[in-house]
Amino acid sequence: MILYGYFRSSAAWRCRIAFNLKGLGYEFRPVHLRRREQRTPDYLALNPQGLVPTLVVGDLVLNQSLAIIEWLDETFPDVRLIPEDRALRARVRAFALDISADTHPLQNVRVLNDLERRFGADQAVKDTWCGAWIRPALQGCEAVARRQTHGGAFTFGDTPSLADICLVPQLASADRFHVDISDLTRLAEIRAACEALPAFAEAVPGRQPDAEA
Repeated sequence: MILYGYFRSSAAWRCRIAFNLKGLGYEFRPVHLRRREQRTPDYLALNPQGLVPTLVVGDLVLNQSLAIIEWLDETFPDVRLIPEDRALRARVRAFALDISADTHPLQNVRVLNDLERRFGADQAVKDTWCGAWIRPALQGCEAVARRQTHGGAFTFGDTPSLADICLVPQLASADRFHVDISDLTRLAEIRAACEALPAFAEAVPGRQPDAEA
């Protein structure tokens, strides 16, 4: 299995966590987003969207982190990341999509670069932009997490799921863009429980082969 990604990409980070939780090895191939390696002809031939991550397994080529993680979960089901219970599975997917579909795309590299190119946005403006989308989304995640009555350490139970895999990189993005989330104490508890696990700790950007200061 070959995983194309970038150390700081939240979407690639999700995949790294999933691989680690399942104890699966893979070959990593870096795609440097700021050098626009995702727009080279060779990479576009692999992933026409020009984004990361991309997973290649033989003739199978998958993009989109959630699709990759679902494929891993169905192919290697010993450690479940998406619950088998139908109702719980839907709740986990909804939580994951709140982050991966409605929040993360507004803060990714191509959006921030476009803000700079079209409107001259400096880093302070970019931070304000990101905060305007990240904080309300995470407030909603906090409310959902607080509704759960299972008593487990993670968002939807005693073991991490796709919801937590999406949550942790998004919380890190909040830190990166100086978004105050200090009042979101349930999310902080979940984050601490996740980061105590080697699978999460080893997936952080700073520990990747292509990491930069």
